[in-house]
Amino acid sequence: MNQEQKTIIKETFNTIADGYDTDALRFFPASAAHLVTLLDLQGHERVLDVACGTGHATLAIAPRLPRGIVTAVDFSAGMLAQARSKAVARGIGNIEFLERDMQHLGFPAQSFDMAVCAFGIFFVEEMENQLAHMASMVKPGGRVFITNFQESYFHPLKELFFARMLAYGVEPPPQPWRRIANEEGCRLLFEQAGLTDIQVESKNVGYHLADADQWWDIVWNAGFRRMVSRLSAADQARFKQEHLREIETLRNDQGIWLDVGVLFASGMVPRI
Repeated sequence: MNQEQKTIIKETFNTIADGYDTDALRFFPASAAHLVTLLDLQGHERVLDVACGTGHATLAIAPRLPRGIVTAVDFSAGMLAQARSKAVARGIGNIEFLERDMQHLGFPAQSFDMAVCAFGIFFVEEMENQLAHMASMVKPGGRVFITNFQESYFHPLKELFFARMLAYGVEPPPQPWRRIANEEGCRLLFEQAGLTDIQVESKNVGYHLADADQWWDIVWNAGFRRMVSRLSAADQARFKQEHLREIETLRNDQGIWLDVGVLFASGMVPRI
C-alpha cells in the first residue's frame, strides 16, 4: 500500500468514524463476540489488535483479561477516538490505544502472546507480508487470528450497488479481500506467512435490516461511501433514490436479509 492509498483510506475512515457503530453494522460486534470464543484466553495474556477500528474486537477481548492487556493500534485518529470513548463508557481500563501504521507496528519482536486483525488485513495488497509482520510480534507458540468476509457477503445488495454505480460511470475499487474469501485462500495466506496449525472456521452473523434506509446506513458509514462520494451532489441524491427503490423490493415480512458470512482464520507462530 503506497502513501497515496494510505492517505485515501485514512481520510475515508476518519470521515465515517462517527457513524461506524450504527446498528445496521452490528455484524462487527457480533463477529467480535464469536472471535473471542476462539482465542482460548487464560486471563493473563498481552494481546495485539491490529487495525482495531472503533474497537469491536478490543472491547470484546479486554474484559476476558483480568491480569492482561490489549494493545490496540489503528492509523485513523477518528476511529481510535471512538474506540477510546467506548472503553471509557464501559469502564474498561486494560487497553492501550496507539495511532500506528499496521505495516510498521514498531514493537519489539515477540512482545505479545497473540495478535488479532478483524476485517483489516485486506487493506494491504501483500497480505502475506502483513501477516508475517504481525506474527513477528507474537511469541513462539502464540496464535495470530484474522477475520474476513466470505465471497457471498451482502449478496445480493452489494451486487445491486456495484451495478448501479457502474451505470453512473464509477467502477469498484480493487477487491483484494477476495483472495482470502474462502477457506483455501485463508490457508494459503497463513502458509505463505510461515504459520502452522492453521485453522479456519466460517460463521454467518447476518440479520434482517428493517428497511432500505438501514442498508443506506451501511453504504454511507462504511467503505462504500468512498464510491458514492465520487458522484456530484445531484447524482448522489438520484443514485440513492434509485438504489434504495430496488433494495426495497427485497423486503419481506422479516425485513431485508443482510448476509454476512465471515471466515475466522488462525495460525500458530512456530516454536523455536
